[in-house]
Amino acid sequence: MTLFKKKAVAIDAPMDVDAVMKKYDRESNVRVWEGKPKIFVNCILAAFSLFCIYVTFFATWLDHIRLASFVGCIVFIGFLVFPARKGTQKVNYIPWYDFILMALGSGSFFYIVIYAQKIINQGIKFDNYQIIIAAIGVLCLLELCRRCVGIPIIVVAVAFMIYALFWGLQQPDFMRRVVKLFSGIFYTTSTGVLSTPIATCSKYIAIFIIFGAFLERTGIADFFIKIANSVVGGFSGGPAKVAVVASALEGMVSGSSVANTVGSGAVTIPLMKKAGYKPEFAAAAEASASTGGQIMPPIMGAAAFLMAENMGVSYSNIVVRAILPAVLYFLGVFIVVHLEAKKEGLRGLTKDELPKFLPLLKQSYLLLPIIILISLVSSGARSIAFAAAVAIIAAIVVGIFNKENRITPKRIFEALAAGGQGMITVAVACGVAGIIAGIISITGLATQLMTAIVGLAGNNVIIALFLTMLACIVLGMGVPTTANYCIMAATCAPILMEMGVPAIAAHFFVFYFGIVADLTPPVALAAYAGAAIAQANPMKTAFTATKLAIGAFIVPYVFALNPAMLFVNTVWYEVVLICITAIIGMFGVSAALEGYLLTNMKWYERIISAVGGLLLIYPGIITDSIGLGFIAIVMLIQIISKKAHKQINA
Repeated sequence: MTLFKKKAVAIDAPMDVDAVMKKYDRESNVRVWEGKPKIFVNCILAAFSLFCIYVTFFATWLDHIRLASFVGCIVFIGFLVFPARKGTQKVNYIPWYDFILMALGSGSFFYIVIYAQKIINQGIKFDNYQIIIAAIGVLCLLELCRRCVGIPIIVVAVAFMIYALFWGLQQPDFMRRVVKLFSGIFYTTSTGVLSTPIATCSKYIAIFIIFGAFLERTGIADFFIKIANSVVGGFSGGPAKVAVVASALEGMVSGSSVANTVGSGAVTIPLMKKAGYKPEFAAAAEASASTGGQIMPPIMGAAAFLMAENMGVSYSNIVVRAILPAVLYFLGVFIVVHLEAKKEGLRGLTKDELPKFLPLLKQSYLLLPIIILISLVSSGARSIAFAAAVAIIAAIVVGIFNKENRITPKRIFEALAAGGQGMITVAVACGVAGIIAGIISITGLATQLMTAIVGLAGNNVIIALFLTMLACIVLGMGVPTTANYCIMAATCAPILMEMGVPAIAAHFFVFYFGIVADLTPPVALAAYAGAAIAQANPMKTAFTATKLAIGAFIVPYVFALNPAMLFVNTVWYEVVLICITAIIGMFGVSAALEGYLLTNMKWYERIISAVGGLLLIYPGIITDSIGLGFIAIVMLIQIISKKAHKQINA
């Protein structure tokens, strides 16, 4: 969910921010509108945002009408905004065939709106013309998905459709089952396009995207970077630590790893390079910190809303349980950044380069919308949508008092238009994910996968977790986090639950590893975006980012093996203990990967440190004791080595 699209600031950025966004973020590959056509298109987008607000708070329509009207509008504005292919676009131009696709695609869904009661009453008995309408609607949705999300998810969706056809061939009444399958995917609200992902998107995600668009115009992104500079910029390797802290703060209101990387990276990456960090490390530090934005409460990206809906729990429940894992993730990145700075002897920013903290306090009112949002969400007294609506009003009020980025009627209009455009990619991904999840449900594929993986794992939960991790990462290399989570929640999460992992931990596990794919080679879009800004080698950047984000690989295993981190069946001292051991474990593994603790580590020290760190990850008194012993041995060796090094140089 892209809330911070980009920022105007680009201090010494080696590549144009817009160019980077267009290369690595499909949401930025849009048609070019200028003059009156631009105003007209923005009016349509703003009207769609207002429509979503109205439907969320006032409409009492049937689900068929509410969801089909939402998708119909998405298809209409989607073909209006996204061209058929990347590259230079003609100004104020849309080809004739896009008008046809726009009319056919949106018309297919508006047919459901008009004849909703008839479709509900007829059950699964569809006429031939209705089957044709369903096919047109699905094909147009897939084409729009190709444009704004990418080809990989289309390949996955088509593969599942082919599987459904082969499944149908094995049934006694092939044609009837296939017609029932694909028509049901289009017309029903329990499986398919109009199922849970789209319902969650229209009900919750849309209003939060609008909130993000308004928040962006308050100047809060720049404020976060200034605060991070003031707090940690003066320490060793300050600019990299600024990137981590600023991305963690931005992550509270942003759900896009690429947009976050480019937005704050345009400022932090040049500063990191200036401080002495290698280009690959500078880009990787920003990418790994920015990717963590999707796991940082209170918003956490679109998948978190789907998680709450799938599990039947409140969103505040998800947010609270996500706090400790998110903090540990960013702490892991911070540790590696710190060790690299110490290893290379890098300095922080000078006093003249640091913004003064006290003047920044005068701008602390910019945090009011977020504080209100967190308060309302955590209280549970009102709905999530209501909390977002109040936060939007607060953002407007804050913007009125902000002299640097004062909000005006024009900016309010721009925020509504940006919100409308920001919904397209997420909604389309949710629609296609619904198709995939529907096929999984109808064909019984999830049960077959469960049987196969449980058999392969041999009731060993570690093996099952590892296989699930691989599946999430491979799928996530080409599928957005939202769609990735939908698929994995329907397939792998039940497998982990079958093997004794609590439901909340299983869903968090697949959620985390779907996000990690943005850093993992060979398709690491966040890392590649950072590399473009830093003028670094993309593949080296991706591998470095994977090393920096070691916390994202460690933390999910911790809460899967010991859900105390997620506040499941635990008491406070157990949570404290597991956090301490996890932090020490991450420190040990990070030091092993970096090859530095107090001084450069020898190969056997790195092995002992890595083993000790991994043992601390696995819950248990014996493993924790052995792990602590290994880390203590390495620390002792390092202290002796450092003293010897000082005596030699004395």
